[in-house]
Amino acid sequence: MVKKASSFIEKDELVVKFAGDSGDGMQLAGTFFSDASALAGNDLATFPDYPAEIRAPHNTIAGVSGFQVHIGKTQIYTSGDQCDVLIAMNPASLRSNLKWAKKGATIIVDADSFVDDAIAKAGYTSHPLTDGSLDGYHLIAAPVSEFTKKVGVETGVDNKTSDKSRNMFALGILCNITGRDTDKIFHLFEKKFGKKPPLVELNKKVFQSGFDYADNIEAVESIIDMTSSSMPKGHYRNITGNIATAWGLLAAAERSGRTLFLGSYPITPATDILIELTKHKSLGAKVFQAEDEIAGICSAIGASFAGALACTSTSGPGLSLKSEAMGLAVMMELPLVVIDVQRGGPSTGLPTKSEQSDLYQALFGRNGEAPMIVLAAESATDCFYSAYEAAKLAMENMTPVILLTDGYIGNGSQLFRIPKVADLPSITPPIVQPNDPDFKPYKRDANLVRPWAVPGTEGLRHRIGGLEKENGAGNVSTDSNNHQLMTNIRRDKVLNVAKKLPKQEVFGESNGDLLVVSWGGTKGANYTAVQELQAQGKKIAHAHFKHIMPLPENTEKLLSSYKKVIVTEMNDGQFVNYLRMNFQHIPMLQYNKVQGLPFTVTELVEVFSKLL
Repeated sequence: MVKKASSFIEKDELVVKFAGDSGDGMQLAGTFFSDASALAGNDLATFPDYPAEIRAPHNTIAGVSGFQVHIGKTQIYTSGDQCDVLIAMNPASLRSNLKWAKKGATIIVDADSFVDDAIAKAGYTSHPLTDGSLDGYHLIAAPVSEFTKKVGVETGVDNKTSDKSRNMFALGILCNITGRDTDKIFHLFEKKFGKKPPLVELNKKVFQSGFDYADNIEAVESIIDMTSSSMPKGHYRNITGNIATAWGLLAAAERSGRTLFLGSYPITPATDILIELTKHKSLGAKVFQAEDEIAGICSAIGASFAGALACTSTSGPGLSLKSEAMGLAVMMELPLVVIDVQRGGPSTGLPTKSEQSDLYQALFGRNGEAPMIVLAAESATDCFYSAYEAAKLAMENMTPVILLTDGYIGNGSQLFRIPKVADLPSITPPIVQPNDPDFKPYKRDANLVRPWAVPGTEGLRHRIGGLEKENGAGNVSTDSNNHQLMTNIRRDKVLNVAKKLPKQEVFGESNGDLLVVSWGGTKGANYTAVQELQAQGKKIAHAHFKHIMPLPENTEKLLSSYKKVIVTEMNDGQFVNYLRMNFQHIPMLQYNKVQGLPFTVTELVEVFSKLL
């Protein structure tokens, strides 16, 4: 059922932020709203914002959990800057998130939670609902807790269980004022809580109570109309970057004919890759939860030697621990995919926040000369294609590959049009056939790639290990000239990959006043900011890099074609320094943010406008 209304206000896009205590179910309510919007035909992007503390004190700023969703009639590239609707389930969530609400935004609060003790814990010195601080906003102060408890009594559940469904009352109000279809929401409830019918009934009734409450008080003058966009036909799913990464690896295993093996240790924010792959034993995936990071990558190296598409997933602290084993994979020239879902550092740092702070580590964080292919996913949905490409590059070039994602796109989600595996690029690993008379373990093709000899294959016995190899035969060698030769070969093999990479694309004119350079998960904000300025007639362009090591062959020419170049990063300047190292004659500016939060379009527009 869709709410009937006498008037509608049309919007091309809408940003909603759910905020509450860490037990208030904001992620779940946000996901239900996102999925319902996807079913209605809207494109979307989400940004979950978890508290850094596992059990922060109740009703404190430190315990606030958030979930932002940006939906639209046309393609959406970011999770949005400021929100049009803010749901705040307690005083702390209102205080910490009001700055993200646009002036005139609709604010939905649980009025029952605004008691003196909670108001004081949040740091207020007066009652925020009555002191005039919310003048200029459209406030819906609903008795969420009271109504939810009444529904709980009617359905015969205890207070603790009914209290957990307060988020559904707020969701009911939101769906009322945005014209969402309640039948689609109820279908999602049945899918989520199907094994517990009493929970399905409770959440439906609480949701309906919130929906009806908004009707009865005439919460808004006009319903927000988000009529569906004209999306291309296909099978869609709202998918997080971590799940997309897991699916990309599964697709690469199927396309290459290799068994998928993941050896990993759980670590925020990468754990969901491990969890997702455990669900797909039917597709041949083998998953090993190791006792530590080192065991995880070493098991993957063993699986690679045995002929599997071998992967390991981690975040920055875990990548540090894997460094020696990555050098081993480089030395043995075995395919390996190392996935680093970056978070704020150093050390334990900010586990639930996002950064791009591991680039130096990915490029240089090994002893000796140990070059590895490095690429970076640019969005939640691109994690699928980047994981697939990382696996393809690793297997076809017999070398380890690091795939960088980050907490923002790993936990965030987008609407993903699921492709057919048969339509993806082919993957052809250099597997040696039994009893090949010309076989040598380090005999190379024109691209310096050695063969992949699977143990147990007749006639292919050979030595392998972490000591330097004799080129061709693969015997242990301490000869100085051979070490120089092998070092050069391993370097050149990685650099040769640039010949196979697509040329670096640019959004905008091929020359102009300003080129914005970005990489990884910051694409959406940079692209949108550049798009806004181009619409104003500015001579600005955008080059977003996925391939980091090696760089695309046209990189130098591209960077030289603009009067000014600025590199934006969520770190202190790692990619810009890497570019300066390679292209010393090209002056480059930089804009950096290390706050654990993604760029906003507004801040980038301001920075770029000043330069123009």
